[in-house]
Amino acid sequence: MLNIGLLGAGRIGNVHARAISAHSGSRLVAVSDVTAENANKLAAEFGAKTQSSDEIIADPTIDAVLIATSTDTHSDLMEAATAAGKAVLCEKPVDLSLERAQACQRAVAKTGMPVMIGFNRRFDPSFGALKAALDAGEIGKAELLSITSFDPAPPPVSYIKVSGGLFRDMMIHDFDMANFIMGDAPVSISAVGSSVVDAAIGAAGDVDTAVVTLSYADGRIAVIKNSRRAVYGYDQRVELLGSEGLLQAQNMLENTVVKSTSSGVTGAKPTYFFLERYMPAYIAEWSAFVEAVTTRSPMPVTLDDGVTALAMAEAATRSARTGAPVKLSEYC
Repeated sequence: MLNIGLLGAGRIGNVHARAISAHSGSRLVAVSDVTAENANKLAAEFGAKTQSSDEIIADPTIDAVLIATSTDTHSDLMEAATAAGKAVLCEKPVDLSLERAQACQRAVAKTGMPVMIGFNRRFDPSFGALKAALDAGEIGKAELLSITSFDPAPPPVSYIKVSGGLFRDMMIHDFDMANFIMGDAPVSISAVGSSVVDAAIGAAGDVDTAVVTLSYADGRIAVIKNSRRAVYGYDQRVELLGSEGLLQAQNMLENTVVKSTSSGVTGAKPTYFFLERYMPAYIAEWSAFVEAVTTRSPMPVTLDDGVTALAMAEAATRSARTGAPVKLSEYC
C-alpha cells in the first residue's frame, strides 16, 4: 500500500484524489493547496490530513506525491520530492520554461527516483487500442497521422494569461500523443495560429485556433488541429493512415442512440468536456503509476517524454510567430 500526498486540490486535483482513493494499492493520506479551504474540503472528503507541500515532501511516511499545482511550481516540487526520496506523478506540462524543465530533468536524474508525467491520453482505451493495432502491423507502416482536439468553449482570459499559451497548455497533449503513436519525435515543426474565437485571447498574446505539421526523418507526416471552441462538444479524434489500411479512434458520444426517420439520421453529440471523456484514462494512468512504483519497473511516461513535448511546443510557438518551419534539434 502506497501512502500518497496530493499537492494541489483544484479541479484536476479532485480528479486525481478519486483515482488514488479508488485504487487498492494506494491511500491518500495528505493534501495541500495554496487555498486552505480547497485542501481542507478535499482532505475531509477522503479522510486525509491537510499539510503544506513542504510538510508532505518532508514526511517520511509518504511514499509518493502527485503534483497537481500550477505549472510554474512543477519543476521546484519535482526536484524537492525526488531529493526527499519520493516517487512523483506530475501533471503536464513540466514547466512553462523549457530551460527550467531541462534543468529539472538533470536534477531529477541525479536522484534516481522515478517520475511520471501526466499525459493521461496515452491511457485512453480507444487511443491505446489504435496504438496496439499499429504495433501489431494491422495497417502496415504508419504514413500520415491526424489528431483533432477541439474544446467546447474557451477558458477565461485570466487563465489564458498564465497558461503558457495554446501550444504549451493544450496542444502539448497532442504532441505527446503523436510521439506515442509514431514512436519517435519529428525532425521539424511548422505551425500556424490565429485568434478567431475570442479577440480577447489574441489581445492576451495567445492564439485560439492552430494547425501544426510534424515532419519525420523517414518521410512520415502528422497534422494536429486545435481549437478552443467546438459548439457541439469535446471533439477528440485520431486517424492514422498506413501502407495497408486506416485506423480511426472516434469521439465518445453522450449516448449511442441513432434516430433514423424520413427527415434524416441523427445521433448524440460528443461528451461535453475532458472529465467526462477521459476519466477512465485518469484511472488507468494512476494504476500504471502504482504498478511501476511497486514493481520498480520503468515509468510508462517519463520526464524525458514531458521535456520533449515541451520542446515541441516551444518550436511550434516560434514557427507560428515567424511563419517558418523549426527544427526540433534546436531545442532538444
